[in-house]
Amino acid sequence: MSAAASQATPAEVRLRFEELEPEGQARLLDMTHNRLVFGITIIPFVGMPFLYWKYQLDQNAWGLLVWTISYLLAVAAVRLQFRQYQQDRSALCATDAIGRWMPIILRMAWAHGLGLVALVMVIAGRVPFEFALLLYMSLAAIMAANATHQSPVFKSFKRFFYAGWGGCTLLTPWAFPEHWHMIMPLCISYILSIHRHSAIAHQFFLQQVRLEEDSKRLAEDYRRAKEEAEAALYAKNRFLTTASHDLRQPVHAMGFLIESISRRNQEPALQPALRDLQQSVQSITQMFNSLLDLSRIELGAQPVNLQTVALDPLMNDVATLFREEARSRQIDLRVRLSGGRALVTADAMLLRQSMINLMQNALRYTQQGGVLMAARRRGGDWQFEVWDTGVGIAEDDQQRIYSPFFRPEHAWRIDNAGHGLGLAVVARCADLMGASQGLSSREGRGSRFWLRLLAAQRTERRSAVREPALLPAALSCALNGRCLVIDDEPQVRSAWQALLSSWGVEAACAASANEAFAMLDAGFQPHAIFCDQRLRSGESGFELLQALLDRCPTAAGAMISGEFNSPALAQAEQEGYLVLHKPLDPEALHTLLCRLLPVAEQGG
Repeated sequence: MSAAASQATPAEVRLRFEELEPEGQARLLDMTHNRLVFGITIIPFVGMPFLYWKYQLDQNAWGLLVWTISYLLAVAAVRLQFRQYQQDRSALCATDAIGRWMPIILRMAWAHGLGLVALVMVIAGRVPFEFALLLYMSLAAIMAANATHQSPVFKSFKRFFYAGWGGCTLLTPWAFPEHWHMIMPLCISYILSIHRHSAIAHQFFLQQVRLEEDSKRLAEDYRRAKEEAEAALYAKNRFLTTASHDLRQPVHAMGFLIESISRRNQEPALQPALRDLQQSVQSITQMFNSLLDLSRIELGAQPVNLQTVALDPLMNDVATLFREEARSRQIDLRVRLSGGRALVTADAMLLRQSMINLMQNALRYTQQGGVLMAARRRGGDWQFEVWDTGVGIAEDDQQRIYSPFFRPEHAWRIDNAGHGLGLAVVARCADLMGASQGLSSREGRGSRFWLRLLAAQRTERRSAVREPALLPAALSCALNGRCLVIDDEPQVRSAWQALLSSWGVEAACAASANEAFAMLDAGFQPHAIFCDQRLRSGESGFELLQALLDRCPTAAGAMISGEFNSPALAQAEQEGYLVLHKPLDPEALHTLLCRLLPVAEQGG
């Protein structure tokens, strides 16, 4: 060993794919190939809503149709190839299998990435901003999923990712002719973040294979991988937390615009596409919120306020959120309360978020039967439980179910099967509150998830959730009145204007304090004022809201922000102001406006 090599630090030592034994290399090749086959198979079905939407826009969807048919033919070819691969893996030794199939798999990854670029080329410059934005966000989600599952063979992922997302980045000026200068920096940042994440995941897979080959080397290798993973996780979380305001803006505007289109356009043929689009935005919003929640928790930015919390009111609140969904899917949703006896020591916000995530998880994987939410006494503690009759979890997967981005293989066959973040957030919340969590499950029969919390004394003051729950409404309350909205983003202002107008609300939108006060000087008298926290002019949104409310003492006001740990937002909440976070659910906003605005008289 040379002197230079002997002086190398442990952090500089990295495993290489070629250093593994052939059998270990073949196992990683299997994992990468299986993910490629699955990814190619699912893509045509992902593209069908966009095909239908493009047809509804201008009835000229031939390019997307040709792309979809081409991918379906590719799926047939890949499925036939997969059978041959399985036969060769059972007949050939590991070395021969790698030598024969590695080049084929690398070409598959390259072609798969180019296929996704072809989808962007078909629509670039021919569709509205919202269409292109949703397509790019869908492709970003696909890349993020493959960053882990294709990373066992890093060369395969790099060919797929740089052919796919690299091509999409180069096409940004054509896909977003008016906004490319804002979109492209995010695309480039995404390349750096995902490449780093995939490199760390690749190292993790290599280290796990080396574990079986050399147990003595495992401890040191795992320590280095853990340090690198924590550093990458910290960098990713810091990036997401810092950029959360800018990242939430397009999702916030898109939700409002889709609701506005749905309200204005009652064309029967368009309704299924609009419902699919609303569900897609809801899925993106849930994933986005869970990802940012997890980032804030892991960075220690989530404050913990342990107080006495009554379980029954929280359970009723959470049940109300999901009762309509359960009823529409003919799922029996039951709640077993404690009769007011269940008082626990917890953070009300973290506990409520955990309850919501467990209920979302139960309903997502329950196709028929029921879901039960219950509070039970367990010794000196209280246990919150969620039972379901869903698909269940295999015993081998139960130890990994709380890991970020992990989803059991059978969950891939379920529509809207989540992104593997909800239970990770539950685990982090439980750790912060000093609670324990667990599960029991039988595959094909259902699952029971639980949170065990320390019982509190009745003499202690009960706490309430700091941010009032805005429960979804059926949008049946007819609205009336006037709203003033201050936001420096033109796309967001347009979305506010379109949504409020579709509800019959007179809206005035301003980009700065000067514009807002000019509207008041011109005679506009709002019943409600919504002000964004971060304004491009450098003005404080909270101070502006206070000044506007001083000018309009009869109006109600609320802060709207994509941030969570801003000192100004904390001060606003402490002083009793309502703080709402982007992306804001249109139904929740409608419910709030029913309370703040005059109710329109119903015609006889």
